[in-house]
Amino acid sequence: MNTKSKIALSLGLLLAPLALMAKSPETAYVESYHGRTDIPVPVSVVMPEVSSRFAGEQVVLEFVVDTTGKPTLLVSNSPAADSELVAAVLSAVEQWHFAPALSAGKAVARKVVLPVNIVAQIDSDSRFALN
Repeated sequence: MNTKSKIALSLGLLLAPLALMAKSPETAYVESYHGRTDIPVPVSVVMPEVSSRFAGEQVVLEFVVDTTGKPTLLVSNSPAADSELVAAVLSAVEQWHFAPALSAGKAVARKVVLPVNIVAQIDSDSRFALN
């Protein structure tokens, strides 16, 4: 391998992780569901604004994604969770938009159970769980 090829390969290996990190956590989460039609697929997500004191907490939401892709009938399935945290997570997920699930090519409403894990800081090791 000549020197130019080695330099190009080295630069490519160094720049690839930077390109992956350039995606926002929201974008990475949305892209992880591309190609699915059997479930409601997030199109846009909003991260909840919460205090770092909630790091390590989890809120489980249940809701229905209607045929237009809107989350409806949102409720928390985390009775022991702090009410401030639950309110922030509910408020964020109410703003999400989904591509609805399809059955026989037609949009259908589907129930979703969504665990939301609160992390102190989003970094490459703490991205949204995929699928």
